[in-house]
Amino acid sequence: MDKVQRMAREHGVVIFSKSTCCLCYAVSILFQDLGVIPYVHEIDHDPEGKEMEKALMRMGRNALVPAVFIGGKLVGSTNEVMSLHLKGSLIQLIKPYMPN
Repeated sequence: MDKVQRMAREHGVVIFSKSTCCLCYAVSILFQDLGVIPYVHEIDHDPEGKEMEKALMRMGRNALVPAVFIGGKLVGSTNEVMSLHLKGSLIQLIKPYMPN
């Protein structure tokens, strides 16, 4: 869990992903279209990936990926991110991580 939390704190917008996940890719593109380049960590390419999956599950993740963190806080998966975007709230959350 330490590695997940550390990565979430070190980067403004983090997506824990798997290389074969199309929803992970879609969420990443959404952030890019909104002006933020997320840090995407593909856990299936990480030797500690299984431990990271367990850590995400302990954080309450049902669907392991995408797991999106903004400002060090777990936002959720595709549904939560899209819901925030449709409500207009996502921009406010990512504004501190947009280039000036």
